[in-house]
Amino acid sequence: MLEQLTAAAYLVNDQGIIVRVNAGVTRMLGWRPEELIGRDSHDALHRDAHGHTAPRAQCPMMQAFVGVRTGQGERGWFVHRGGHVVASSWLVTPCLIGDEKGALVILHEPPPDATPRATTATTTLDELDRLTLLAETTTRLTSTLDTDEALRRLVRLLVPRLADWAVVDLVTESRDVRRSAVVTHQDGVLVHREDLQGPLPPVPEDSPMPLSRALRGAASALAGPGTYQAPPDSGIAVEQRRLFAATGIRSAAIAPIRGLREVLGALTLGRSAHSAPFTDADLSLLEDITRRAGLALDRARLYQRQRRVAETMQRHLLPQLPRVPGLEMTARYVAAPHASHVGGDWYDAFTLKDGATALVIGDVVGHDLDAAAGMAQLRNMLRAFAWSQEASPSRIVEQLDHAAEHISEASTATLVLGRLEKAGDGAWRLAWTNAGHLPPLLVSPDGRTRFLEEGHGLLLGTRVRVPRTDATATLPPGSTLLLHTDGLVESRRRPIDAGLDDLREHAADLARRPLDAFCDQLLERVRPTDNDDDVAVLALRIPGGGSR
Repeated sequence: MLEQLTAAAYLVNDQGIIVRVNAGVTRMLGWRPEELIGRDSHDALHRDAHGHTAPRAQCPMMQAFVGVRTGQGERGWFVHRGGHVVASSWLVTPCLIGDEKGALVILHEPPPDATPRATTATTTLDELDRLTLLAETTTRLTSTLDTDEALRRLVRLLVPRLADWAVVDLVTESRDVRRSAVVTHQDGVLVHREDLQGPLPPVPEDSPMPLSRALRGAASALAGPGTYQAPPDSGIAVEQRRLFAATGIRSAAIAPIRGLREVLGALTLGRSAHSAPFTDADLSLLEDITRRAGLALDRARLYQRQRRVAETMQRHLLPQLPRVPGLEMTARYVAAPHASHVGGDWYDAFTLKDGATALVIGDVVGHDLDAAAGMAQLRNMLRAFAWSQEASPSRIVEQLDHAAEHISEASTATLVLGRLEKAGDGAWRLAWTNAGHLPPLLVSPDGRTRFLEEGHGLLLGTRVRVPRTDATATLPPGSTLLLHTDGLVESRRRPIDAGLDDLREHAADLARRPLDAFCDQLLERVRPTDNDDDVAVLALRIPGGGSR
């Protein structure tokens, strides 16, 4: 249907992402379909009459799209691949793309009196635009805890709406200065000048030059090429002269980026010769923007520091695996992607007094520092109980459950405790008990699989006294035993049984791979993309059989 239209037309999904483009768009705007598909339609094409990226809240096309209604306009502005903007009438109407909601956008040929306008920063924003930009800055920057992503969002907000160039210089935690971004706008896309990025010289303590003062947190300032024409007073001044020469910036506004306790860096906005110079009003707006950026970057840095502490803590909590003659053993831990990167999932393996090997996989509810603390307590108590007495796995877990009620911070937890030993006939036998955890998976070398569902009981922390049971199995030569937490298979989009079936299928396919490759491939193939939990995996390979 789209190709039947002679007018320029494209389809967007319910997120506003362009999914189809017809030949009319190429004729009218110069963009090839592959250059637009996958991009946000508002950011990629919508502009105001001056070529600036229009605020979403003021874009009538976005209002029609968000309101899921038909809308039209006699004149809108759309960026051409050549860099200018094209005037066009437009129509937006809801439609279905397969079974998904979306919208059809039709652009009429530009009227004869439409003249191209350059996509440059040429005017000072009015009060409404300023408030909209500040609100958008706050919303977008505070919705991420990733420093690099925050910088990318900041640059997209400012170029080309407010400037032709954006330059971000950051002070690192070791107090070095790095030019993290030098970005301009060409042919409708942001272009990074990586040749101008990199480490900067130390900041002089007494330099009166604008960037040096900003990096010390002293003041904001307007600048131009003439500012740095005198003999340089520092290496920073040399780099600034090089920046102005390479970019063609003729007017610049420079402001410090301040956190709660320290200066985090400086933001420089630049305009070329064909744009209006910055004014004091622009400098005041830039200061408002950098205040918001500073708070967002400060928050992101604090989060990343906490994450590093958490990851270090997690590495120390997870054990070294024992060496058992003839037995291959490996483990993996993957942190939760959106939490504190430390959690309640754990694996453990250790040698018991009588030479048998204890195998543990467990999951304390939560994925934060509290869950990690509870996990550490349970792990250490379990090790002590298992080492100090020759008892069955079920008896040990009963004692752990009772003790945890009184001396552990873990509220509830699941685990599997196994005891693996080599019998007199050379066979490897496993005895285990399961406290509310997903069952281990046994994979034979010929690809047959079986979940070890016996020995199942209540999770820890219920305060219900029900006798626990043990189960036993002989593990065939060359077989693989996999113990894992629910983060490997759980997804919000499907039942957990579907995830277990997926695990079983891929484990069978990988049955004869080397053990490390077996684990890595399982994580890559099976773990759902929408998973927000940590994952622990413990795998062992019984001697005998081959691998490929």
